[in-house]
Amino acid sequence: MLNQKLTFVVGTGRCGSTALSQVINLHPDVLSVNELFASIPDSEALAEAPLSGSEFWGYLARPNTVTDNLIKNGVIPPEFLYHRLPKRRFDAGTTGIPAISVMTLPHLTDDPDTLFDELAAEVTSWPTRRPADHWTALFATLAARFGNPGAVVERSGLSIGRVTEMHRAFPEARFVHLYREGPDCAVSMSRHVSFRMLPLTREAANRCGLESPYELTPEHAAQLPPDLAPLLGDAWDPALVMDRPIPLAAFGGLWSRLIVDGLRRLEDVPAAQRTALSYETLLEEPEKELTRLAEFIGVDSPRDWLDASMAHLDGGRRGAARKLSEEESASLLESCRPGMRALAAHP
Repeated sequence: MLNQKLTFVVGTGRCGSTALSQVINLHPDVLSVNELFASIPDSEALAEAPLSGSEFWGYLARPNTVTDNLIKNGVIPPEFLYHRLPKRRFDAGTTGIPAISVMTLPHLTDDPDTLFDELAAEVTSWPTRRPADHWTALFATLAARFGNPGAVVERSGLSIGRVTEMHRAFPEARFVHLYREGPDCAVSMSRHVSFRMLPLTREAANRCGLESPYELTPEHAAQLPPDLAPLLGDAWDPALVMDRPIPLAAFGGLWSRLIVDGLRRLEDVPAAQRTALSYETLLEEPEKELTRLAEFIGVDSPRDWLDASMAHLDGGRRGAARKLSEEESASLLESCRPGMRALAAHP
């Protein structure tokens, strides 16, 4: 049973959520759970079918091949924390890094390997039950290890598409929809390896006649041109992803689709259990918005936390889309229009 109030911060990714996670982590009465559901993409982990403790732990401990491949090929997003540790047991190229260790445990402690062992011993002993009950027990276990704070906040990038599953599993949880202006968010996506992989794997799936990139296997590489085929293997040149021309409008369209679909999903959450937070407004009025966020989460907003948080937020990350050429700006704005309209209809 979880004694803490539970809140999920959801968004499209590249919307300021990493900075918000860091700010939340500064709060003395909040357990900040970072990128947990982003690390565990398996849909079964939030499904209804019962799992034993060992089966549930398997989802947490099993290496994520996507993140391991990015690390092995030297294209490492800043959100990946584990590989930066001076001493670490796991390696992407040999053992594989447990999914929960890539981003979640290093956000909580400087010794994630010890915490991993402690969790392994406990979680594998749990009885067979619904996955939601395992997740609740995991949040409670982590909270107990970090002083039993008053609230637990999980934040994952690209999580807005999983609101339906999360609300079904945690019907009492609250949701914060963090969003950023579409053009700026799209520009940021265009510079991030994980988001650049999305249109490339979609193109690969289309060329192979598949409905989803998740259906791709290494065997499909034979059907692909030389600039896509290596992405289905273990080793590839980062330039294949980072230097390939991809129109900015492709990322604007991705942002719009995520926003339109996510807002539709959020409508199923009772109004009292959800709120919206604009990244731009957070930077413009940080004290007001942080105080409102803390109240929604169910904790106080102590002066020390507000001061530390405001010093941490970087207002210089705004306005990247304003530096584009007139032609690029026009096509990007047009691709973002459906998402902008959807946000305007959901104040």
